[in-house]
Amino acid sequence: MKNIVVFDLGRVLVDFDYSIAARRIAAHSDLPAAQVETLIRQSGLIIDYELGRLKRAEFFEQICQATGFRGTLGEFSGFFADIFTPIPPMIELHAKLRRQNILTYILSNTNDLAIEHIRRHFQFFSDFDGYIFSHEIGLMKPDAKIYEALEKLSGCRGEEIIYLDDLLENAKAGGIRGWQAILHESPDKSQAALRKILSV
Repeated sequence: MKNIVVFDLGRVLVDFDYSIAARRIAAHSDLPAAQVETLIRQSGLIIDYELGRLKRAEFFEQICQATGFRGTLGEFSGFFADIFTPIPPMIELHAKLRRQNILTYILSNTNDLAIEHIRRHFQFFSDFDGYIFSHEIGLMKPDAKIYEALEKLSGCRGEEIIYLDDLLENAKAGGIRGWQAILHESPDKSQAALRKILSV
């Protein structure tokens, strides 16, 4: 049986910290960093942005209205996007899969600023066979239709798909479709789980 490996992005291949963006935005705003971070995390704006309901300029405008941010869209984009750090053992795991000619994909709830930044700064990101991003198709995990989109893109389904995600509800949604879902809790655990399936 042919297998592909599908990776979530945030907290699996790259870590992220919204407090970094919040501090930078707050320095040019009327709100303290803690309130800016709460706005980003809990207001629903990020969901609308990651679903493609808000375009970049619209998201920026909403943040400006809510915070009094006085910078430009370019400055905001840099502050908001530069929050990622690579997770080296997972990136090496992906590289090992590629050396074994295993097809790999990314399935991520994310936004265009994040993807633009990661594509520019992390070389590993270009070495996947396909990508499904929530903001591009207007769907977010754990909606079944975003998993269906990955199946259509890859031409695989059921046990052919090995799927790593750090959120239980997202991993479960893959499992419901018959995917071999791995809840990513640590690089060591994910590597061990993949070894059982693929002998990598």
